[in-house]
Amino acid sequence: MTAAADSSSSLSSGSPPPGSSTSPSFDTLGLTASSLGAVKRAGYTVPTPIQERAIPLALRGRDVVGIAATGTGKTAAFVLPLLERHAHGLSLILAPTRELALQIAEHVERLASRRLKMAVVIGGVGMGKQAADLRGSPQLIVATPGRLVDHLQQGNARLDRVTALVLDEADRMLDMGFRPQLTKILARVPRQRQTMLFSATMGGEVEQFTRQHVTDPARVEVSRSGTMAPRAVQQVFLVGQEEKTALLLTLLAEDEESTLVFTRTKHRADKVTRWLERSGLEVARIHANRSQNQRVQALEGFRSGRYRVLVATDIAARGIDVEEIGHVVNYDLPHVPEDYVHRIGRTARAAASGRASSFAAPDEVPLLRDIDRFTRTPVPRAEVPRDSPVFQTHARAVRDAPQAPRHQGHPRAHRQPARVLDGARPTPRSPGGGSVLFSGGPRRRR
Repeated sequence: MTAAADSSSSLSSGSPPPGSSTSPSFDTLGLTASSLGAVKRAGYTVPTPIQERAIPLALRGRDVVGIAATGTGKTAAFVLPLLERHAHGLSLILAPTRELALQIAEHVERLASRRLKMAVVIGGVGMGKQAADLRGSPQLIVATPGRLVDHLQQGNARLDRVTALVLDEADRMLDMGFRPQLTKILARVPRQRQTMLFSATMGGEVEQFTRQHVTDPARVEVSRSGTMAPRAVQQVFLVGQEEKTALLLTLLAEDEESTLVFTRTKHRADKVTRWLERSGLEVARIHANRSQNQRVQALEGFRSGRYRVLVATDIAARGIDVEEIGHVVNYDLPHVPEDYVHRIGRTARAAASGRASSFAAPDEVPLLRDIDRFTRTPVPRAEVPRDSPVFQTHARAVRDAPQAPRHQGHPRAHRQPARVLDGARPTPRSPGGGSVLFSGGPRRRR
């Protein structure tokens, strides 16, 4: 992972704090010499706007609610103050996905100016080493909520020493149904603590959660909730479901950019991956049915360039830390508008530019309207290149391909169980609160 990733990149955009007339510098944020040395060794030069405004507040002990677009350096905005203020206590960082938790742990290791005892607690791997690390009096825990609750229930972890709590991508955790797990964790954490909450979006459920669990927070909002990555060139194609694969292959033939493709379900991810492999593309996939080792290998292969295309469900939307993703494709529109912001944020990270293409079938047009309202700017519509020989060739291949037999057996056998992530069974949410349900039946596991 390079220093140009989420917590490290220098941005030329963004305004300095009121009254500031000088260029932003880590030297002016109140960091100690040892932290400044770690920042320099990590290759970080100029703080991003969220870092410039949040770090001084956090160093003073304030509770902080930070809102900034994906890829603008939120991770370092809370990691650096934790490493300074709570070196002799226990800091707890919660993240919604395994990938994001691992990404945060890498940033902690890069920015720590001294040896640090850290426990990384995620699902998909054995609990033995995690239990040993938790019993070894760690100074910092990075965890997904479900797996941490597993350890609490087994007596492996104690949180009564926590002096600082960070919720990264809190909206995602709540959207994924982790409120019961968060409630159990917060019941074990001292009320007297520093709390920081960071995200790219700030919905009503997060506002309510903040009022209940964060004390008089300083609100740092360097971009309005729902603001898109400014350098992402967006377009949406109004296309039939049966044309999506041909359109994807046509777009991939236009350039050699690294491409991240989002699908709604695991089954769709597998199906799209098979089509891309048949077309001779180097492709990997990541979703909830893939083992942790398979997910790590897919991300590392995509990051290194071994795979040009990564097909993913939203489980990976907040945990892909890749320096240069040239193109993000929404093969399926997300049911939650906030997820569109985070998907698009995977390209045009930091000072880079990128392209974002979305496919909207007729039954997805209401979702597109929701996205337009949430982002306050309609996504530009693009023409489907149906006259293109490339598109026509792919469309024929898709149309003439043998169809896989429909699932036979028990009439309910095709239905997926409730989504389980990192050992937790998320609580279903109402259609008005962020949709576990959608037209056509229960939302499938991702």
